[in-house]
Amino acid sequence: MSDDVCLAFGHPEERSKAISGPLVDRISLRDHIVEAEIGAFQVERGVQQRMSFNVVVEVRPSSGADTDDVDDILSYDRVTEAIAAEMAVERLNLLETLAERVADRILLEPQALRVFVRIEKLDRGPGKLGVEIVRSRQDHAPVHVATEVPSPVVVYLSNAALCSDNLGAWLDQLAAASKPVVLSLGMASSVPVDESGSVGLRVGLLSMEQNAWLLAARDPRCVVVGSKTELDWGMKHGQLSVWAPSKLVLDSVEVPVFDPTHAQSLAAWFAAEMQAQKLIVVGGDAANTSIETVTSSVDDAVLPL
Repeated sequence: MSDDVCLAFGHPEERSKAISGPLVDRISLRDHIVEAEIGAFQVERGVQQRMSFNVVVEVRPSSGADTDDVDDILSYDRVTEAIAAEMAVERLNLLETLAERVADRILLEPQALRVFVRIEKLDRGPGKLGVEIVRSRQDHAPVHVATEVPSPVVVYLSNAALCSDNLGAWLDQLAAASKPVVLSLGMASSVPVDESGSVGLRVGLLSMEQNAWLLAARDPRCVVVGSKTELDWGMKHGQLSVWAPSKLVLDSVEVPVFDPTHAQSLAAWFAAEMQAQKLIVVGGDAANTSIETVTSSVDDAVLPL
């Protein structure tokens, strides 16, 4: 093998040494095994796979060796935390996406200059399937940076609320609210769910999305959105978003357990995921809620989280 080929299949630490300019300090994480659900193929859904992470971070010189103080260095924990944090955000299809996000997060550390990330799937075949990337603070501005996201008011509209003559007035009130609003809906009453497991879950979610599109057709201010990126954009731009639940639910690290015929519980899960200020229920499943609840100001908590 040529030197280039040897380096391509060598550990990231060997590559970092070979292509470095001035001498730099490095920290490394070798053969860090994590289990998670990841993959673009249907057979990979609902299946935990082992992944091996090898990471090398080139860092600025520090006083850590002199002070023997962990606060003066880039701790190994920050590397493993970056992996855990990105895997907890959402279910991903591609190793490339995960590697990019881990590298971005590590480069947010002030000591980090360049990072080498290799991720390999260990259970997809007789060999290891993986991706390796190199990202530098100098030539790569991190794109996956934590930014402040508004905390919305989540409003659950039951089927009775959707059929109410007051719906238009409620939407007027919600659209005029000073706080970002996201609407969550129940399952369309015309679609029964008599299946269990993943089939019943998907039928229930699609039925909720049917309701979402029917509401969007009824009022053009209501925009159906399914991803966190769309939800974040809508909250920042005063959009009246209607949550289509399939993507967030199916891509969540732990799929919530709920009865689709009582979708109010899913609205509560969604409100917690979005770190909502409050959850307002309009004609919900609980006996002590009613359609009239929404006549209170959106700025007043009707059913606080």
